[in-house]
Amino acid sequence: MEPFTPADRNFEHRVRASFARQGIMRHIGARMAEVGPGHCEIHLPYGEHVSQQHGFFHGGIVAAIADSAAGYAAFSLMPVGAGVLSVEFKINLVKPADGALLIARGRVFRPGRTLTVAQAEVFVMNGGQERLCALMQQTLMTITGRADVVG
Repeated sequence: MEPFTPADRNFEHRVRASFARQGIMRHIGARMAEVGPGHCEIHLPYGEHVSQQHGFFHGGIVAAIADSAAGYAAFSLMPVGAGVLSVEFKINLVKPADGALLIARGRVFRPGRTLTVAQAEVFVMNGGQERLCALMQQTLMTITGRADVVG
């Protein structure tokens, strides 16, 4: 991964504060485990409330934490006062998410002033081993000048 320099040296506080305001992440029980310039890791323990009918993590939940991990990786490089919004993403669910913990690792592939391309890999912990269960590529937009889209 290419080393990135954040526009804001206090990016970690800003990123974690924004994550704390996400009702969906709080609702499903996800937590931000790590954040650095251009990368972010989110953990989600298994529970019936995030499962599908076969007892695996639901694909929508896998996509949600991948979206947030890649989005916050991008947001870590954005300037103070900016907001971040997903423009599009493609996710491949490559293996059933059958395990005790989901781990989404987002990273910036190409930062930009307006558009940033990021990626996320999602792993499921099963029997103490991580297994890749999803890959995402995402485009995010830096939003500036809108008081209703900050952080």
